[in-house]
Amino acid sequence: MGKVLVIGGGIAGIQASLDLGDRGHEVYLVEKKPSIGGRMAQLDKTFPTNDCSICILAPKMLECFDHPKVTVMTNAEVKELEGSPSSGGYKVKIMKKPRYVDEETCTGCGQCVQACRLKDRFPDEFNMGLGKRSSIYLYFIQAVPRVAIVDDEHCLMLTKGKCGESPPCVDACGLNAIDFEQKPEEIAMDVDAIIVATGYDYLDPSIFHEYGYGVYENVLTALEFERLICAGGPKEGHLVRPSDGEVPNTIVFIQCVGLRDRRKYPYCCSVCCLNSSKGSILAKEHYPEIETYILYSELRAVGKRSQEYIDRAKEEYGIKYIRGRPGVILEDKETKNLIIKYEDLVTGNIERMEAGLVVLNPAPIPGAGSKELAEILGIAVDDHGFFSPKDRLGAPIETKKEGIFLIGYAQGPKDIPESVSQASAAAAKASEVIESL
Repeated sequence: MGKVLVIGGGIAGIQASLDLGDRGHEVYLVEKKPSIGGRMAQLDKTFPTNDCSICILAPKMLECFDHPKVTVMTNAEVKELEGSPSSGGYKVKIMKKPRYVDEETCTGCGQCVQACRLKDRFPDEFNMGLGKRSSIYLYFIQAVPRVAIVDDEHCLMLTKGKCGESPPCVDACGLNAIDFEQKPEEIAMDVDAIIVATGYDYLDPSIFHEYGYGVYENVLTALEFERLICAGGPKEGHLVRPSDGEVPNTIVFIQCVGLRDRRKYPYCCSVCCLNSSKGSILAKEHYPEIETYILYSELRAVGKRSQEYIDRAKEEYGIKYIRGRPGVILEDKETKNLIIKYEDLVTGNIERMEAGLVVLNPAPIPGAGSKELAEILGIAVDDHGFFSPKDRLGAPIETKKEGIFLIGYAQGPKDIPESVSQASAAAAKASEVIESL
């Protein structure tokens, strides 16, 4: 049996790893975050079924971590690559950053987090900054591995060399799992094939001043809204405005922020129309009295049962879709409501709408470090920075480099079902490469 490196621990990387492991191959799953799970772990629900996202994902995360053929390496990145399958395989170097917590000893009990001298001081990245975390923390409650990690930029022991008479986190840990002497670890391995599943990040909408993001408290991104309405999020599922903690009377979702836009990304991301429909449905299920609107350029229902999902949002939940794009968003200083001025693309008229909360759908863009990783792997990226397949129609998961495959949003816009399908396809192709050696 062969060895395969999977880069990226989102749902696509997890599925590829499971398929390969079940085929009997040794799999090394490398994820740069403290936990596998990717973006799907941050979602409240998934469309078109509105099933709980983490309920679907968590069993797969655990199955992957516990699989006898899969080795999961979190907080790690690929740094060097040489060779090819035909020349005896790829030689890979991986840099694993220190957690300053022993992964074999830590049970994820959270005592160190509660004891931290800097408890609840820093923005919680997993919750999109809507909550606070300590300088030692669990990435999220269902993290896999469920092991604490120390923030080396803020921890007093790592920045000052001292935290009181004795670090409270060390005193609280009865297993002596915290180790401030940990160093970066370089791991070398030989593999026969590589699957890239690095996912995506989001464009920062604050670069578009007309939307008021970062200026007005009640303008959020779609992923911030997702964490806000999630029962496992910082507000335990209560949909409240950041400005005053009140439930908004009206929510307006705005599509294509940075997308279909020659200034940034001219493509359609294929999922934000459904994402806003989902957000609107969730808002109505939590608070039926809320009025929800979606401002869009064109409705794109990509994927099985997607059009039915939008029809259901209109017919069952009364969500109002308006074909229009905003020119500017202003704030009422007294009420903190948002005033949206937009062009109605059907009538050509300039209209005005008031909302208690505005949710922006910014462009999903290539993951941070994609260009650098492409250079390491010796594969190409397209004009937008996504990894380029050999042939989008004829060989959509293959690259021009032997034995390296691309899946999921790493190669461009697609939804979860398509990403998972590509993961299984890439596992089959990697197996073909191994069998041919």
